[in-house]
Amino acid sequence: MSEHIYLITIFMLPVTAVLIFGMRFLAQIKQAKLRQQSDEDYRQLAERSIAAQADTAAALADLKNRIIVIEKILKEVE
Repeated sequence: MSEHIYLITIFMLPVTAVLIFGMRFLAQIKQAKLRQQSDEDYRQLAERSIAAQADTAAALADLKNRIIVIEKILKEVE
């Protein structure tokens, strides 16, 4: 019986080491996937921000044109 216990204790250290490295490897894979997803989310946010900025610029240009037309009308009325 003590032979079995001896063999079990001898193999416990390498098995534990393999399990620890395996868990670290899986954790690094998970972190890389989460980082990639986060980067993709930021990229999409940047694209939406650029589109919103372009829409705002177009709306401001339209307002500027309307103000110019209103100023011309007001000058004609005077």
